[in-house]
Amino acid sequence: MEPWLIALAIGLPIALLAFLGGREFQRRNTTRTGASAVDALRQARLDAQRILSRAEEESRALAESYREREEAALAHRHVEADALEERLVQREATLEQRATNLAHREEMLLDKERSLGEARSETEALREEARGHLERIAGFDSRAAKEELLMKVEDEARREAMVLVRDLEMKAREEADRRGRRIIATAVQRLAAEVVSESTVSVVPLPSDDMKGRIIGRDGRNIRTFEAVTGVNLIVDDTPEAVSISTFDPVRRETARRALQRLVEDGRIHPASIEEAYEKARAEVEQSVRDAGEWAMLEVGVTRLHPELVTLLGRLKYRTSYGQNVLNHLVEAANIAGMLASEMGIDDVEARRAAFLHDIGKAVSHEVGGSHAMIGAEIARRFGEDASIVHAIESHHNEVEPRTLTAVLVQAADAVSAARPGARREALESYVRRLEKLEEIASSFVGVERVFAMQAGREVRVAVSPTDVDDLAAGDLARRIARRLEEDLNYPGQIEVTVIREFRATDFAR
Repeated sequence: MEPWLIALAIGLPIALLAFLGGREFQRRNTTRTGASAVDALRQARLDAQRILSRAEEESRALAESYREREEAALAHRHVEADALEERLVQREATLEQRATNLAHREEMLLDKERSLGEARSETEALREEARGHLERIAGFDSRAAKEELLMKVEDEARREAMVLVRDLEMKAREEADRRGRRIIATAVQRLAAEVVSESTVSVVPLPSDDMKGRIIGRDGRNIRTFEAVTGVNLIVDDTPEAVSISTFDPVRRETARRALQRLVEDGRIHPASIEEAYEKARAEVEQSVRDAGEWAMLEVGVTRLHPELVTLLGRLKYRTSYGQNVLNHLVEAANIAGMLASEMGIDDVEARRAAFLHDIGKAVSHEVGGSHAMIGAEIARRFGEDASIVHAIESHHNEVEPRTLTAVLVQAADAVSAARPGARREALESYVRRLEKLEEIASSFVGVERVFAMQAGREVRVAVSPTDVDDLAAGDLARRIARRLEEDLNYPGQIEVTVIREFRATDFAR
C-alpha cells in the first residue's frame, strides 16, 4: 500500500474530528464576545493544524516502516529463488551427465552382446565341425551314441532301483515284524487275548503248512491280489498250520476270512479264484447281517420292525464303539431297560424297543453327516416308529432334552451297559477313528477308486482308475496323499502310501 494512502486514511478522520470539535466549540460560545470567539476559533484551528501535522508525520513513519519490511522480505525471497534456481541447474546438469553415462553403457552393452553372439556362433560352428570330425573318425552317429548311452544309464538306474527297492522291502518287513511284536505284546498286557483277536485279527486254520506256499503264490502274486481285493493284511508267519487276517474294519476282516476259507477248501488259489471267492464271501456276509438283525429281535423280544431297520441292526454286528460290539450293546441295553421298567412297575415293551433302537444311527453315521442320535431318530421316524420311540432315540445323549420316562430309562440303560467293567476301551476306538480318517483323506483325491489302510495304519494302499491316472500321475498322487496325511493327521512313526494302477481288458470268445 502506498504511503500517501495510509496518511490520507489516518489524517481525514482526525481532520473531521477537529472540524466538528471546532463547530461545537463555536456553537457553545456564540454568546461570548466577538473577540473571544475569534481567538478561540483561531486557537482551535491551530490545534487542528498541529494534530493533522502530527498525524501526517506518524503516517509517513508507519508507511516507511512497512515499506522497509516489505522490501526486506522481497529481497529474501529473491535470494531463496536464486538459490533454488541454482540447485535446479545443478540437478539438471547431474541428470544430463547420468543420461550420458547410461547411453554410453547401453552402447557398450550392445557392443558386448554383438560380440557375444558372434562368439557363440563361432563356438557352435566349431562344435559342429568337431562333432562331424569325431563322427567321421569313429564311424558312429552321435544320435545313436546318445541313445546307446541313455539305454546304458537307464539299465544301470533300473538295476540300482531294484536293489534299493529290495533292500527297502527287507528293512520294511523287519521293521514291521519288530513293531508288530511290540504292539501285540503291549496289547496282550492291556487286554484279554480273546478281545484282541476279536478286535483286530482273525485266524484261519490250514490243513498243512504247504498251503501257505499256495496262498503266497509265485513271487507273492496271490497274496498281493488277495490283499488288494479284500483290503486286509494277510499275515503268513511261523505259526503252524494257520495264517492271520488283520484290519481295523470288522466287516472287511470277516469277508476276507470267509473268502480265504473258501479258497483253502477248494485248493485252487489264483487271482481269478480269489476275486470269485471274495464276491461269494461278501454275499454271505450280507446274509449274515440280516440273520444277525433277526437274532437280535428274537433275543430282545421286539416284533414288527421294518425290514430295512432289521438290516441296519444286523450291520451293527460288525460295528464297535470304544471296543464294545454295538449290536450286543443294543441287546444288553434293551434287557436292562426292560428290567428297570419292570422294577418301576411300568410297561416294559416301549422301553425295550426304544433302548433296542437307540444306536441305530451308528449303522450309517459314517455315510451321513451329523450325530448318530439325530440320524437314528430320523431313520426311526422315516420307518414309522412312534413319536415316543423317536424322542427317546434323539435324546439319549441329551442333544434334545428328555421329556418322557422312556427317554430317561433309555439313557440309564445306555449308561449301565457302557459302564460295565471291560465293556469299552478308548484306545481301540481312537485307533479305529484314526484309520477311518486316513482312508477318508486318501479317498478325497480325484481318480481314487478304493483305499485300504493296512499294517495298523502304517501303510495305505490306493487303487486308482487307469483311465483317469497315468503312471506319472500315480507317483505324483502318492506324494500329494503323503503330504496331506502329514498336514491333517497325528501319528507315530511313518505311513507308507502305495498307489496301485492296474489296467484290465476283458472280452469273450463266442
